[in-house]
Amino acid sequence: MISALTAEGLHTYYGKSHILHGVSLEVAEGKITALLGRNGAGKTTTLRSLMGLTPAREGKITIFGKDTTHWPTFRIAGQGVGYVPEGRRIFANLSVEENLKVPLERSGPWTIARIFKLFPRLEERKLNRGRQLSGGEQEMLSIARALLKDAPILILDEATSALDTEAERHIQAALTELVRNRTTFVIAHRLSTIRNATRILVFDSGRVIESGTFDELVAKGGRFAELARAQFMIQESARASIALPETGSKAIKI
Repeated sequence: MISALTAEGLHTYYGKSHILHGVSLEVAEGKITALLGRNGAGKTTTLRSLMGLTPAREGKITIFGKDTTHWPTFRIAGQGVGYVPEGRRIFANLSVEENLKVPLERSGPWTIARIFKLFPRLEERKLNRGRQLSGGEQEMLSIARALLKDAPILILDEATSALDTEAERHIQAALTELVRNRTTFVIAHRLSTIRNATRILVFDSGRVIESGTFDELVAKGGRFAELARAQFMIQESARASIALPETGSKAIKI
């Protein structure tokens, strides 16, 4: 199977702080790789290194067999890499419709009309400027632009962090379409969003400490299993806190 992207022994620094400690990975075409770990573990720095935004001081990166280690970001994007970072990455002074019309290297089946059918909220606000949108709407717009670009490699860094649960469910069809037959890297704190990832990489202190499928990592009983149990307990606690009391009860759990 052809490797779409490989990284070998990445070491990255912010000033004198050593952030990544020899991170390596290899991803085949069409596979989904999820990056998981606590804040500051090195997930975003890894993706930024792949995009050339935070160049690695040591190591090597190849995309479709080409050494892109020292390429500028715009050239990596031109190689067929789409990037949806956390937070707003849109043109704040342009309307929603104008944002979608900004020239992109489009070769896929998506059109602006189809985008509006998928995201009716964006169509409702198509004349609003980017700075007038909520955080969730800005993320929808970023995802819509990624659909239009139709890049073969996609990097999603907490692309749905500002969406509420209902809105996130609403765009799952879009995300499913977005990653289909595409090499995808995704950072997400909600484990439900990475359940079907081909491989999950668990980061800690700038290193990959675990690697495997969701079920494999749960079975290992390591860091990922701890995170999964903790998130499950939080979800169960939230459900219990809003449960109606039984008839005759004088207490409501909050």
